[in-house]
Amino acid sequence: MSAPLLETRQLVKRFGGLIATGEVSLSVMPGETHALIGPNGAGKTTLIAQLQGELLPSSGTIHFQGQDITALPSHLRALRGLARSFQITSVLPDFTALENVRLAVQARQGHSFRFWRQAASDRRLNDEAEQALVRCGLAGRTEALAALLSHGERRQLELAMALAMKPALLLLDEPMAGMGKQDGARMTRLLAELKSEYAMLLVEHDMEAVFSLADRLSVLVQGRLIATGTVDEIRTNPTVQSAYLGHG
Repeated sequence: MSAPLLETRQLVKRFGGLIATGEVSLSVMPGETHALIGPNGAGKTTLIAQLQGELLPSSGTIHFQGQDITALPSHLRALRGLARSFQITSVLPDFTALENVRLAVQARQGHSFRFWRQAASDRRLNDEAEQALVRCGLAGRTEALAALLSHGERRQLELAMALAMKPALLLLDEPMAGMGKQDGARMTRLLAELKSEYAMLLVEHDMEAVFSLADRLSVLVQGRLIATGTVDEIRTNPTVQSAYLGHG
């Protein structure tokens, strides 16, 4: 077997007396779509924030591509190939879709941000940004202000920004949050198309989407992992049914 692309070992995060992450050991294999599910307040977003570098764990370690990144700042994790999309969209509303993605390309390539006009006319930057937008279904929206995009289109834009970082692993924190049925189905199809190109750690409440996308699932309840397995194993696990699935 190949080594894990991402691995946590006994990861703990405390906020005073509250244990938000309780000795979580989790792995994502190369090419795998691994879903992290659990009820509201289970600690999923807190765990993702530690993986991305927004929060430092209280104890335990995080390894990415065989290297210990536990203390590495978030921007350096991104440059190593760990890209995150957020539960709440985080785009620049007064910039066009193309400009938002171009900033992500600039960040990855280490361009200076002081010479905006030069960057705006850089064909290589624009080409990469346009390719990411096309890949995420926004080919006709390059010049639209992010503020004028629909909620579903903003989520697609955020994903395009993540892809512009050339990630080895996508951390997807509820990519279908706030979407209607049609937009959710569109995002599910897009992620299914990306499965063959990117490893993913997916946090999502839409169980239909999770079961259709995931190779493996881990179930988090009150900060602790209670089960990891295939879709069929998780669906039939009595502990999971009692703690999560059985309550809808």
